[in-house]
Amino acid sequence: MLIIFVTLYIFLSVAIGLFVSRKVKTSRDFAMANRSLPLPIVIASVFATWFGAEAVFGISATFVDEGLNGVVADPFGASLCLIIAGIIFSKYLYKLNMITLGDFYRKRYNKTIEIITTVIIMISYLGWVAAQITAIGLILSALTNGQISESLGMILGTLIIISYTSIGGMLSIAILDFVQMLVIIIGLIIISYYVVGLTGGITPVINAANNAGKLDFFPKGDIFLWLSFLASFITMMLGSITQQDVYQRITSAKSAKIALWGSIFGGLIYFIFAFIPMFIAYSAILIHPDFTVNISEINTQSMLPTFIIQYTPLFAQILFFGAVLSAIMSTSSATILAPSVLFVENILKGFIPQMTDKKTLLFMRLTLVVFSFIVLIYALNSELSIFGMVESAYKVTLVGAFTPLIFGIFWKKSNDMGAFMSIIGGVGSWLVIELLYGDEFIIPSQLVGLAISISGMLIGSIFFKTNLKNKLII
Repeated sequence: MLIIFVTLYIFLSVAIGLFVSRKVKTSRDFAMANRSLPLPIVIASVFATWFGAEAVFGISATFVDEGLNGVVADPFGASLCLIIAGIIFSKYLYKLNMITLGDFYRKRYNKTIEIITTVIIMISYLGWVAAQITAIGLILSALTNGQISESLGMILGTLIIISYTSIGGMLSIAILDFVQMLVIIIGLIIISYYVVGLTGGITPVINAANNAGKLDFFPKGDIFLWLSFLASFITMMLGSITQQDVYQRITSAKSAKIALWGSIFGGLIYFIFAFIPMFIAYSAILIHPDFTVNISEINTQSMLPTFIIQYTPLFAQILFFGAVLSAIMSTSSATILAPSVLFVENILKGFIPQMTDKKTLLFMRLTLVVFSFIVLIYALNSELSIFGMVESAYKVTLVGAFTPLIFGIFWKKSNDMGAFMSIIGGVGSWLVIELLYGDEFIIPSQLVGLAISISGMLIGSIFFKTNLKNKLII
């Protein structure tokens, strides 16, 4: 019965996406829903984009292992990212009516900076989308008691997401996000109520977590532990601001005001509901300690779905997996659309300058399919955890794309050479440390990369004067 309900839910979601796709006529419809989204849809879209595999499986598993200190990146950094990005994009970029962030880098600097930053942002999506694909495989394997392997589940999940995203684009995603947000919120609230009944209340769970040191937020140790803590925090908070999917959601709103409040409310709702999977996962420890110990020895990520299947009634299982699939499908569709739009708008059009809108739409769809299979291959071969995939995805954008964006908006003297030196210095230093030292370097590599990226921007802009005439100055 559980498999039947889950299958019906998947078919219903795909059907809604395909139905809405009939309204997609242009590339702007596909990429930005033609800037037509009202406040409730923007809130839902911002929330659902982030509430994916890492929020359900990654954060909960990391919290069980490391406590609040381990999840500083997400949801703390992630929620602040949505709020900060909403303020920046709605106030400074919404009025420019650009389809991608790559357009900003071209207009503010030059074509070279546009291409380099576009490639950097696209690369960052490998980890994020791969985390969602991995989670789908995990769910389908858990639902079928291993009859569908995790690898086969990843393949099936990829095909499902491609089916409606490649046709409906942003418009289908936005409408589905609203439906899926309702399923996520209702499902998690009801199952939490059921779990509270098993634990004897919320207080016993909080007390147990506190006694185990899981509620200690700040690190206890030397300066290097604090640097690692800070690196995790700003990687998600600042590195995620340059993500095309965040930009698309915010700038698809009907107005700048809706864009602002949609991102703020979406970020706040995300922060609140990200704690529910943590609560459910830690409740499992109190309800069935032996089960938790055994499953944790194999894979902490599978603890939550396995617990739900083995120790909750059918209605709770349906609600949980409906909510989880909603979360993963909405995030997956958003994160395969974004790099596809970036590639066509900011790279492919440079080689085909006379591309018609009809061909632009076609290439966006084809690119989406190709990128999806590249991500699938990466996910099948990655040894990172779901949380690790997501967290690592934003290091490259933090050191390569963040500084040119922020300085380009807020510092009128920033120029092409400053942006170029910022990107080369930031990405180059980060890569050298990662390849030679990994996590053993005394300072987190992304902090070094960010510092050199900012230095490169300042040096290049101050000592190498370039002509700012006809450049976009906000």
